[in-house]
Amino acid sequence: MTTQEDFEAASQRAQQLPTKPSNMVLLQLYALYKQATDGDVTGDRPGGFDFKAIAKYDAWSGLKGTSQEAARQQYVELVSELAG
Repeated sequence: MTTQEDFEAASQRAQQLPTKPSNMVLLQLYALYKQATDGDVTGDRPGGFDFKAIAKYDAWSGLKGTSQEAARQQYVELVSELAG
């Protein structure tokens, strides 16, 4: 079980990774963080040509139904993996 302190520490470590992750990994980090802190995505999917916002919404939406605890655990594991 991941504690809130573990999650917050991982959040800080994510800001100081030795190399910048790929865009796909950044989206995964974003989605896991949002799911862990806010739960399931709310609101309408962005439209138009805001491709960054659409990608972020879709990544977060893909985790719909994942518990906040499970998202925290996955986030901590991913950051640990990236940090080496």
